Order: sequence, then structure tokens, then C-alpha cells
Amino acid sequence: MKFKNNTVTLDATDLKILEALQKDARQTYTAIGKSLGMAHSTVYDRIKRMERQGIIKKYTTVIDAEKAGAKIITAIMTVFTDPKESENVAKKLCLAPQILEVYTSLSEELLIIAKVIAENQEGLHEFIACSVAPLPGVLRIRTSMITKKFKETQFSIADNSKVNIYKRNP
Repeated sequence: MKFKNNTVTLDATDLKILEALQKDARQTYTAIGKSLGMAHSTVYDRIKRMERQGIIKKYTTVIDAEKAGAKIITAIMTVFTDPKESENVAKKLCLAPQILEVYTSLSEELLIIAKVIAENQEGLHEFIACSVAPLPGVLRIRTSMITKKFKETQFSIADNSKVNIYKRNP
């Protein structure tokens, strides 16, 4: 890991460690070190450094909601806002437990795009009508129900190294 102009540059070893953690974050430092041909202390030091730098944000469990018995619907909500209020609206949406993701997008106009879950259509309607629509700066809302999921993944070091998003340093 190198620092240049206040930005972090990961080297090939850092990326290999991150890839190993993404495959199984429960691995020991020794197991990762063995698979990469390095000392467990090196793995430990690099992981702790990446945690301090915020590269590794947390360790978590990915749950398949349907297999766990959750009966939910998912929707993508596009919120058209007054540009002066967009950031405030986005921050307020982030506080709602029904909202899983919040993004801003600049196309013809500034939009907020959010992934929303609810128990049913009535619950989704109530959330949007009572919690989103009244927010200051919200002009209109377009909601698209997700009817079939083809792909849902998290960012992966292994998959994204194939599209060359990293400038690998030896």
C-alpha cells in the first residue's frame, strides 16, 4: 500500500489479500498467508492498515432474504428534487430502514435513486406517501417494482480486476 497525494494505492499483495477475504472473511491470517506464500504477520499488518485507512469497512454476512423466509418486495424509487434540496433529501432517505441504497445521478436533471424494501405494496405506498413525498424539496417520485432478479452482487476485487479498474503496482 502506497500513499500519494493523500490517496491510497494498493499493490498486488493488498489486492490478493482483499480477494482472499472476500472469498471467506473467516479465514485466519495464517491460512491467507499460506495460500499467498507470505507470513501471517505480513497479512495481519496489511489487513490492519487497510482497516485503519477505511478500505476494509466491515466484516458481514450476506443473507438470502427469500431463503431466510422474508416476504418482501423490492422497488427502485427515483426521486426528482429541487436541486437546492437534493443533498438534504438524500441524507434523510439514508435514515429510513426501508431504504437499502441511495445514489444521486445527474442526467437531464439531478435525481436521487433509492432501493426500497417493504412487506407488501400497501406498505411501500404508505412509506412513500407518508415518509418520502412530504420531504422538503421532493418534486415527484417514480417507483419501479422489481419483478425478477437476474443479478445482485457486491463489489468484488476478483471480478473487477478483469475490467482493469486498478492500476496495479508491483
